[in-house]
Amino acid sequence: MKLLTVLFEEKTYSAASNDGKTAKLYDMDILELAEKLDLSEDPMPVAEKELKDLKILAPIVYPAQDVLCLGLNFYDHQKEISKLGSEYRSERGNAVYFSKRANFVIGPDEYIDGHFDFVEKLDYEVELAVVIKKDAYKVKKEDAFDYVLGYSVFNDITARDVQLAHTQYHFGKSLDSFCAMGPWIVTADELPFEPELEISCFVNGERRQHSNTNLMIFGIAEVIEELSRGMMLKAGSIISMGTPGGVAIGMNPPKFLRSGDEVVCEIEKIGVLRNIVK
Repeated sequence: MKLLTVLFEEKTYSAASNDGKTAKLYDMDILELAEKLDLSEDPMPVAEKELKDLKILAPIVYPAQDVLCLGLNFYDHQKEISKLGSEYRSERGNAVYFSKRANFVIGPDEYIDGHFDFVEKLDYEVELAVVIKKDAYKVKKEDAFDYVLGYSVFNDITARDVQLAHTQYHFGKSLDSFCAMGPWIVTADELPFEPELEISCFVNGERRQHSNTNLMIFGIAEVIEELSRGMMLKAGSIISMGTPGGVAIGMNPPKFLRSGDEVVCEIEKIGVLRNIVK
């Protein structure tokens, strides 16, 4: 099943779709809807509409907490990024975690604000987003699947010049509109755990990134176990699992995003997330 957040007649609804063409709209939070559906309850929909008649928003527009991200979680991305300096070396034995402030998350066909008044090196990063469905604390790897609501497409948009000007990633990855996610959450029961999915990013029709999630260095279960060992992963938490090689800064010469560029992130069996840079 696909879980969405949509705008209909100037009001926001959560929605559920089986076919990706029509959806039932519900006047409740998407996590509440997911819980009711998980318990095989049948909440009464407000309406049933074709998706083409709705504005699809990010499935979680206002995260309760910062997005949790993995850096350097594909070897080819480690290799291309290590040239930027010693802090990006690839000889790490542990996962690289950082948080990404999300005052709001943009959805399909919404604009990426390039902040070009002070950003010159705007980059894209297609990633698999994992959404936690219930509070997770001290979870063992073998139980991790029980805490996964589902998966979405995520674009970890980054101002590389801002990122590299500071020791921490946080500021360069947290500018407003730098979180893009969608078009929906595909529930975990639709895919095997751990999912092995083709993942790609296109800029103006040119494929820049292409890999498979089975090439992630640290898997979903391992990450949930490690993070929940010492902190609660609250229901609705978003974990973005890292990007493969092919980012703009890793190209020779770099191909950074400019105003008007179309960025399309795609993950097999999940969907397509399209945004325009302004």
